[in-house]
Amino acid sequence: MNTKKWAALLCAVLTLGILSGCGGEAPASRPAPEQPPVQTSEPSPEPSPEEAGSASDLGSLTSFNAVTLDGGSFTQDDIAACDVTVINFWSMTCAPCVMEMPDLAAFASALPDNVQLITVCLGGSEDSVKSVLSSAGFEGVTLIGGDGDLLELCRNIMYTPTTVFVNSAGELVGDEIIGRQPDLAEGYTEAINRVLSADGKAEISVEIE
Repeated sequence: MNTKKWAALLCAVLTLGILSGCGGEAPASRPAPEQPPVQTSEPSPEPSPEEAGSASDLGSLTSFNAVTLDGGSFTQDDIAACDVTVINFWSMTCAPCVMEMPDLAAFASALPDNVQLITVCLGGSEDSVKSVLSSAGFEGVTLIGGDGDLLELCRNIMYTPTTVFVNSAGELVGDEIIGRQPDLAEGYTEAINRVLSADGKAEISVEIE
C-alpha cells in the first residue's frame, strides 16, 4: 500500500480540495495557487525501520491553509497553539492505516492540552472517511485539502501511514514514523518527548484507558 503514488494521489486530492472546497470552502483571504502537474513513479519497496529519514528533510509547516473534514480551516496558527502537533497521513485504501485508527484515536484522547494529534486523509468519500473515524472513536481534526507548506509536505510523503512530529514553530523534528506500529502509544510518546526536550519543555506521560 505504501508507494510514491500515494504522495501523488494526496497532492491531487489536496489540489482538488482547494478547488472544490472538499466539504468546506477555503477562506477567501488565502486563494489557492495553481499547482503544477504531479508526476507519478513506480512503486517503491516497503521500508525497513532504519530506512526512515529525518522528518526535517520533508519540509516545514510555517505557511499553509487547510480544509478540515467538517468544513473548517486549519493553518500554521493552529500549529503554533500547541507545543507539539502529531500529523498522521493515511488512506482509505491502506488497510494498516484503517486498522491503526482506533489506536490513534485512543492515543489522541489521552494527550495533554499542549499536544494535539491530527490526520491527513488521502481520499475516499467524505461519508466513508467519517464512518471510519467515527467507528474508531477519533474526534480530532482531519484535513482533506490544503495549500502552501502542507501541499509541499504531501509531495514528500512516500508511504502510508506516515506520522510526523511538529513543534510550535512549524518545524518537523526527529524521524517520521512509517507503517503501523505494534505499540503506537509508546513510540509516539517517545517521539513527542524528543520534540519537547529539544525545546526545553517538560516531557509528558500518556495513559491509555
